[in-house]
Amino acid sequence: MRKVWTVVAAFGILAAGAAAQQRGAVKPPRSELGMLDVSLGRWVFHGTSKSRTGKTGTWTWRENCQWSPNQIYLECTFSNVWSGRPAESLVVDTYNTVDHAFWHYEMFSAGGRGAKPFAAKMDVTPNTWIEYGGPHERITYHWGPAGHVQVAIEASKDGKSWTVVDQGTGVRQ
Repeated sequence: MRKVWTVVAAFGILAAGAAAQQRGAVKPPRSELGMLDVSLGRWVFHGTSKSRTGKTGTWTWRENCQWSPNQIYLECTFSNVWSGRPAESLVVDTYNTVDHAFWHYEMFSAGGRGAKPFAAKMDVTPNTWIEYGGPHERITYHWGPAGHVQVAIEASKDGKSWTVVDQGTGVRQ
């Protein structure tokens, strides 16, 4: 029950933040938020993954991204299939004016635990995004040419040397 209240509280905070933004609170600079525009639209990704045993599988992501009505949150829905297993999630990416950082929030309705949404800090430049899933995992997106993106999910034992475990390509539809 405690986990449920934690999730409810987290999303209550997000909703309160959105309401404060609409009342004229400090809005993130468009220069930062504009770097997220590259992900707008409908995308299809195809790639391969390696299990811990070294067995290779395939995956497909179907992503649809749009700005929230207040133009502060990039909202993306994902319908994924990982080696035959479906996963559905909602992602929200934004720039936080308090800690001056980009953040990635994801919650699952299928394929991941509902009580385990996660937040990941992001490094964002015009052509590269890196989401940090902790000290031992990251997802790197390399955008370009227009309408194309290369993605790699990488693992590390020491946080310095990275090994690609999943990789693929996305194309805007």
